[in-house]
Amino acid sequence: MPGTNLTREEARTRAELLHVDAYDIELDLSTARDGGTFRSTTVVRFTASRPGASTFIDLVAPTVHEIVLNGERVDVSAFADSRIALTGLAAENELRVVADCAYTNTGEGLHRFVDPVDGETYLYSQFEVPDARRVFASFEQPDLKAAFSFTVTAPRGWVVVSNSPTPQPVGEGGTQVWRFAPTGRISTYITALVAGPYVGVFDEYVAGSQRVPLGIYCRPSLREFLDAEAVFDVTKQGFAYFQEKFDYAYPFEKYDQLFVPEFNAGAMENAGAVTLRDQYIFRSKVTDASYEMRATTILHELAHMWFGDLVTMEWWNDLWLNESFATYAEMVALVEPAGTKWPNGWTTFANQMKTWAYRQDQLPSTHPIMAEINDLEDVMVNFDGITYAKGASVLKQLVAYVGQDAFFAGLRAYFKRHAWGNTTLPDLLGALEETSGRDLKTWSRKWLETAGINVLRPEIELDAAGAIASFAVRQEAPALPAGAKGEAALRPHRIAIGCYELTDGKLVRTERIELDVDGERTAVPQLTGRRLPAVVLLNDDDLSYAKLRLDDASLATVTAHLGDFAEPLPRALVWAAAWDMTRDGELAARDYLALAVAGLPEESDIGVVQSVQRQVQSALDSYADPAWRPQGLARWAAACEEQLRAATPGSDHQLAWARALAAVAHQAPQLDLIAGLLDGSVEVPGLAVDTELRWTLLVSLVAAGRADEAAIDAELARDNTAAGQEHAASCRAARPTVAAKADAWASVVESEELTNYLQDAVIGGFNRSDQRELLAPYVAKYFAAIKGVWESRSHEIASQIITGLYPATQVEQATLDATDAWLASAEPVPALRRLVVESRAGVERALNARAVDRAAGER
Repeated sequence: MPGTNLTREEARTRAELLHVDAYDIELDLSTARDGGTFRSTTVVRFTASRPGASTFIDLVAPTVHEIVLNGERVDVSAFADSRIALTGLAAENELRVVADCAYTNTGEGLHRFVDPVDGETYLYSQFEVPDARRVFASFEQPDLKAAFSFTVTAPRGWVVVSNSPTPQPVGEGGTQVWRFAPTGRISTYITALVAGPYVGVFDEYVAGSQRVPLGIYCRPSLREFLDAEAVFDVTKQGFAYFQEKFDYAYPFEKYDQLFVPEFNAGAMENAGAVTLRDQYIFRSKVTDASYEMRATTILHELAHMWFGDLVTMEWWNDLWLNESFATYAEMVALVEPAGTKWPNGWTTFANQMKTWAYRQDQLPSTHPIMAEINDLEDVMVNFDGITYAKGASVLKQLVAYVGQDAFFAGLRAYFKRHAWGNTTLPDLLGALEETSGRDLKTWSRKWLETAGINVLRPEIELDAAGAIASFAVRQEAPALPAGAKGEAALRPHRIAIGCYELTDGKLVRTERIELDVDGERTAVPQLTGRRLPAVVLLNDDDLSYAKLRLDDASLATVTAHLGDFAEPLPRALVWAAAWDMTRDGELAARDYLALAVAGLPEESDIGVVQSVQRQVQSALDSYADPAWRPQGLARWAAACEEQLRAATPGSDHQLAWARALAAVAHQAPQLDLIAGLLDGSVEVPGLAVDTELRWTLLVSLVAAGRADEAAIDAELARDNTAAGQEHAASCRAARPTVAAKADAWASVVESEELTNYLQDAVIGGFNRSDQRELLAPYVAKYFAAIKGVWESRSHEIASQIITGLYPATQVEQATLDATDAWLASAEPVPALRRLVVESRAGVERALNARAVDRAAGER
């Protein structure tokens, strides 16, 4: 039985048979305040290339009331296993389906949320990958595009937004009706519906005669925090950049951005009606890194209007084309426009996005960028660091290879040729080959169809006088984990080599050499005969996707002078290389801590600071020798406190160090400081202990046993919002008692009442690395429960549980043995197996890193 799955072969067969013209969808949301179900009526018109053939339409619903195909009633027993069987098709067909569909609290389908501040109900849809069928009967695959017309009945006074411009509602009484005009031809997964008493702010993008209405929506309880002007500024920057580079006008009638509650992802590119997590409306002070992240998300979704919505992948194996392109596009649109607020955005990309990609690419589940997607279960676990960050890194390398002008010229041809259609990779590569004159087939085979990360190392020989006798770049094939898909390969890399010297206390680049690296060894004759620079940095400017390693002399220089690079990007590259070496067991956790303590006080880029702070905490939690860990934690806590007090009052760095201190505090001096900051008895000049920081401080005290449930209740009374309730749930789960852990476990595993966000909050409080002993009994419970969880919960909820409750804090061989025994006996489906195997890999890596750290302590 297929259940809610759909195979690629089934989709191909259905696409060969059908051409879908239009959907008319009527949704009665008058029941939204009560919850439960809503009436969904779908009329879909389509043609069949073989009259008399059979097919099916997708629907996930508690009840189907009526099925009518071409005027003939079909018994409702045709609805089974999330499909409606359709037989005896005509050349031209009209299907009517009337069903009761269910509101959800999982962030999938039509999500229902009640705001504790005003008691009002808010709805939004989330359909990627296959969840439009939770709201209306649909042919749920990206290459069966159609026009969509929504008619929505909802309570009077509500706002209803969809892909087409919002019409004036009609009707008397307690409900009204909104009749939306048909969309252009789009895929089911980018249709959208948002409804509730949201509030809006409006503007327009104007370029010559073009006028695009812009809207921003949020809940009334967040309106006071909405910095709409900043959101509009980034949006308009993206409009101007993309329309110039793509030479194709924005293809939809308006552009709304809707900040919605309990959203699982960062955002979703619904055509003309983008949904974003409402944590991007900042209730408290955040650092500029958070504003930069929001800006990249806004630009990412806007880029999708062309790449993904206007032109859409044929099947999900080309998901990377959507996401990698949007990730690359968000960066160039962030960094390149004149007057941008974030000219150093590639620094953040190198330190965060590529770190994500490197981690993902070393897991047993690593796969080629162009992954084999056999069914929907495959794609739903493939929204990963390879699909987004590695793919974008490879596109950046491709741009360096063919040139940016040729790259964008190819995109212009691609959009014009395939507008409103579906494509595959050869369509894009063909357009780029035409404009660049390069044969990209070999490049594609080596970069898109192979897995893993190459390592680039300098190979330097000096003569008797100390000058460089020979210099080469040594490339190593990826060391693929056992079971990984794809082959390891040496790849062509377009890289820059930077030569740096210490000048007036700063590491300044004195020479840059750009070249193609291919094969195992590439000579660099430009460097022979000269004195060895203080630092030689491979892949300077971060043009390619590869691990970089430093020669011994360069490593010694950056260890002493990491904070002295004049520019932020080379610092970020070295920080990322150091973290990668720590994860790979080439640098001990204690040495990474020493590097951070020495280098972070000089680091000006706040995104890098926060990234390294998180990595240090992770190194201490997972990679440090347990016998030395208390010493390491004490050193890091002391450094955090010192930097908190030394930071410029009111600065982003001050806030970042306060949060880092709260994360590491485990002994009385720091805990006393945190308690004083929370109750107001201690002040750090300039530090605003606002709503979000208060919760950060409180959870640290709760986990250490320094604050009780009464303190949690008191804080919730101060902040009885949705976010406050989530923080309170996390605090309760973090209490260091057997009873608290049992309650948290039961609420997640044994009950299905928690919403997606509350469940995530409880899991975060439950699985704390500083409570290993309390969590030890849950190893066996985890493996006893997870198969049933996977089979009974939605994909999003089950994935949260499988990854979030894995016993990652139990870094010991027994955890690996228990995992292996379960994998051998449970016969998990591939998607579930992947999640467990990935989690296991983290424990295995931590065991290896701890051995390295232990050996370092014995030196």
